[in-house]
Amino acid sequence: MSVFALCYMLFAYLLGSISSAILLCRLFGLPDPRDAGSHNPGATNVLRIGGRWIALSVLIFDMLKGMLPVWLGYYLGLSHFELGMVALGACLGHIFPVFFKFKGGKGVATAFGAIAPIAWSVAGSMLGTWLLIFLISGYSSLSAVVTALLVPFYVWWFKPEFTFPVALVCCLLIYRHHDNIQRLWRGQEDKVWHKLRKK
Repeated sequence: MSVFALCYMLFAYLLGSISSAILLCRLFGLPDPRDAGSHNPGATNVLRIGGRWIALSVLIFDMLKGMLPVWLGYYLGLSHFELGMVALGACLGHIFPVFFKFKGGKGVATAFGAIAPIAWSVAGSMLGTWLLIFLISGYSSLSAVVTALLVPFYVWWFKPEFTFPVALVCCLLIYRHHDNIQRLWRGQEDKVWHKLRKK
């Protein structure tokens, strides 16, 4: 990687480190998402503690902070591998944010935003897989894990030159969901709408 690409990856990491979930919850006087609900500073948890409009704002911001650096990287002439590293940097920032003691979210929305500029066909396949699994199961975590497992195959089919860096991002997502995977295996994971009814 070039020095410029490394610096740009650092920029993507710093942008990813801006936690919209924490900042918006502070702005609207809501509990810190790290201390309420599932204790995850992401859109799904904000939906539980703050409602759909704030959750939608978090979702859009988290996608954009992955999407914009990768999209801009295309126009800056970064190689395919460098663009993949930029996507990884944004996701690392979201998951391990330097501004919030390295305790961040699970990176699903940011990863979607970072991978989407590769091709609309990849973005559509990702979104379709997530929605299908979610509508069938009701588990946001299961949807994320299954999608992360399948995305490298979608990328290999549509844009094979991005397969390796995207696979790294997906491995990071699966690792970040290890607690959810254990709860799913034990039958202890709650469905999203079940938690909403308990509010």
